[in-house]
Amino acid sequence: MSYRILILGASYGSLLGTKCIMAGHDVTLVCREATAKLINDEGTEVRLRLKGEDEHRSIFSKDHPGALDASTPENVDVSQYDMVGLAMQEPQYSHASIRDLLGRIAEAGLPCLSIMNMPPLSYLRRLPGLNPSDLEGAYSDPQVWNALIPGNVSLCSPDPQAFRPPEEAANVLHVGLPTNFKAVRFESDAHTEILKTLEADIQNVQLDGKDVPVKLRVHDTLFVPLAKWSMLLTGNYRCITHEEPVAIRDAVHEDVELSREIYTFVDDVVKKLGADASELVPFDKYARAAEGLLKPSSAARAIAAGSNVIERVDRVVQSVAKSLGMHHPAIDATVETVDAQLEKNRQKSAA
Repeated sequence: MSYRILILGASYGSLLGTKCIMAGHDVTLVCREATAKLINDEGTEVRLRLKGEDEHRSIFSKDHPGALDASTPENVDVSQYDMVGLAMQEPQYSHASIRDLLGRIAEAGLPCLSIMNMPPLSYLRRLPGLNPSDLEGAYSDPQVWNALIPGNVSLCSPDPQAFRPPEEAANVLHVGLPTNFKAVRFESDAHTEILKTLEADIQNVQLDGKDVPVKLRVHDTLFVPLAKWSMLLTGNYRCITHEEPVAIRDAVHEDVELSREIYTFVDDVVKKLGADASELVPFDKYARAAEGLLKPSSAARAIAAGSNVIERVDRVVQSVAKSLGMHHPAIDATVETVDAQLEKNRQKSAA
């Protein structure tokens, strides 16, 4: 069966979208008008390296069985879709047009698969023993998420690392680390069946008889996607410094024992929420992967470019830990550094 999937966000969202159209499903990317026109005119290009190959391949959307188009939020007819992907940065959902679209998605009862680093508050309401109101301060506009029924929201660990090359057009995405998306089932069996169909269809995709990396894996446990929190707090947010941003590799390996300590602490937070150790990623495996992450994180690049608002998973983790009676000075220091750099950018923009 072929599905129609609406993905909010045409940058990172184009990776999931490309995997879906390669598997024969139709995708609409929601983005700004200029980007939508570019995609509708030229399609998308995702650069991905296959196992055993030295060079990245360019995967063009127009070469695959599923159809891909793009739309602005105002022009989306939600009745045409079976599932929604949430792939924008969390602060973008407070924009009036996106907020309105999210409300229409909620009213239609569509299942939403988030591939955001920042978990939607709707998803966190599915976690037993966690009070989402304690976490609202980490969100740009926590009320945005009230419309979505928690059971209709799945979180997918955005483990693949990808970025838009700054010298390229907005329809190009370069995948640096082609790992898998790990998704939680929906509460509804019918909605979960969509995920499982996508999982199976994406698994079967090949290029020139070769397997194509970046799979979709569906899990019953609520905690598998939270394994990303340790990675984000150990690497991504520590790329942000009071000076120039550093690469993820350097953030992790400059003091590898401190990195291990931070990583273990965040893992302990997730385990205290209810995760099993088997659902998490060992530090040594992450540290090896980080050796190939030679650029600063997207959050660090955004701050360096002058942004005064980013996703604050660092604050989410700090708040969750506090609610469980836990804290770590290195996490507090990271939050303070990010706060200071964002405030510096606010002052610059107001000057």
